Amino acid sequence: MYNKKLRKMILIAMLGSISTVLMQLNFPLPAMPTFLKIDFSEIPAVLAIMTMGPVAGISVELLKNLLHWFLSGSPTGVPVGEIANFVTGVLFIMPIYFIFNKIRSSKGLTAGLVAGTASMAIGMSLLNYLVFLPMYVYFLNMPPYEGVALFNVVVLGILPFNLIKGIMLMVISLLLYKSMSNWIDKQKRELTIN
Repeated sequence: MYNKKLRKMILIAMLGSISTVLMQLNFPLPAMPTFLKIDFSEIPAVLAIMTMGPVAGISVELLKNLLHWFLSGSPTGVPVGEIANFVTGVLFIMPIYFIFNKIRSSKGLTAGLVAGTASMAIGMSLLNYLVFLPMYVYFLNMPPYEGVALFNVVVLGILPFNLIKGIMLMVISLLLYKSMSNWIDKQKRELTIN
């Protein structure tokens, strides 16, 4: 049992570190707000959720964002972007866990990824409207988004951005699962702590 816990901690640390590197390799999408950048740092958390469960996936997300904050800092002094990224990751991976745990196949993973993409897109649109954009406005002392500008940022920027990001993560996750399904199943069996 001790070896399983140690292996799990090491794997979470490795996946969190890989996730941090992937987060650094971000890029903007044309015609989207410049503060929104695509990265593939949720992929290691998806692997963690499939092999070790929700605590491991959330731990990978947390480790990634803490490391990113320490390495890059924050323009607001408060890690608003890292908090938003953490919530985005959790909204994306939790539906994957619940569905893939019931249907352990590529169909289950596809359904989980679709649900995760929808959860991430809708959840982050609401949270950006209610929490994260007001936090940026407050901490950066910017003029507030109001009316049409707020609508444009949320509905024409954040929502489609998260849908595009979710689709890209879905394609990569399915390709990885296709080539790594035996390893994922083996890790799930070996790392299950009874």
